[in-house]
Amino acid sequence: MCWLKKYGWSLPAAIAVLCLFSFFKTTAGLKAIHINGFAQGTTYHITYYAADSSMTREAADSIFRSLDSSLSIYKPYSVITRFNRAPRGLVPDGHLRKVVLRAQEVSEAAAGIFDITVMPLVKLWGFGPDGRSKTIPDARKVKDILAYVGYQKLYFKGDSLLKKDPRLTIDVNGIAQGYTVDVIATFLEARGVQDYLVEVGGEIRVKGRKRPSGEMMKIGIESPSENEETETPVLIKTVFVKEGAITTSGKYRNFYRNGNKKVSHLIDPRTGFPLSNEMVSVTVFAKDAITADAYDNVMMGMHLDEAFAFLKRHPELECYFIYTKKDGTVADTASAGFEAMKGRM
Repeated sequence: MCWLKKYGWSLPAAIAVLCLFSFFKTTAGLKAIHINGFAQGTTYHITYYAADSSMTREAADSIFRSLDSSLSIYKPYSVITRFNRAPRGLVPDGHLRKVVLRAQEVSEAAAGIFDITVMPLVKLWGFGPDGRSKTIPDARKVKDILAYVGYQKLYFKGDSLLKKDPRLTIDVNGIAQGYTVDVIATFLEARGVQDYLVEVGGEIRVKGRKRPSGEMMKIGIESPSENEETETPVLIKTVFVKEGAITTSGKYRNFYRNGNKKVSHLIDPRTGFPLSNEMVSVTVFAKDAITADAYDNVMMGMHLDEAFAFLKRHPELECYFIYTKKDGTVADTASAGFEAMKGRM
């Protein structure tokens, strides 16, 4: 007699029990492993669940050093610095190639709102390696620099990354931390880790659940603050994420005051001036962190109605917006998919 029939079990029920037993056997030995540190001018936090140390602090630091050697505009020896100094271009390493290709795709999709060739304008307005500006640049100087800014002036030919104007320089800071998160996530997955949370400078990627409890990963979104170092963060929204990335961009994160004028580090590459719209901050959910990191900049450059129209054409993205209303009060809103994440379990 078949033992399933003898004990009154159906085949699907038996399979379910066997799978449940296998699950508990697989997850019971997992423990939380935490790695925290400082890199890329910010903090990072990695939590993953494994039976042993699939990633060490030394391995994480090695990844950060490798990425800095490629993508950091603050390192005189980095590949990106050598590209910026070259009159024509160079053969990039794998990191810079991947980041530039993705950036160019986003620039095309967003009609140039996001553009890594904006670096000369960022420097003009007093951000970047050269430090703060003491004066607001005039319109003529902005116009002069706009002549050699534009993602169409940057291109690949064979293995080489080339520029159409020798004055063109690039800054991938608007996308590099998201890429860093993805590199670490890929490292973990290659070693069999299926449950993790990786955060670098507030950019987050999640997969799986907390083990062995099975509790879902929960991400809090903080209220924008101009004094993040002195003010206690206030959570204004919490979402549950099974798999994907969440990143945030905001005008409040990096700015200076020139008289009564607040100058944001977010420069519109189409006009050459800091962004001037109703957006205060944008949080984006996407399948990976490089995508979310790029598009949070795109959304910051749009008006609210434009952003929602863009989301209709890009259902792979979900967004949460904090913005200033015409009467000067601050409000928030979100896409339907992002709102639904508050209750996913």
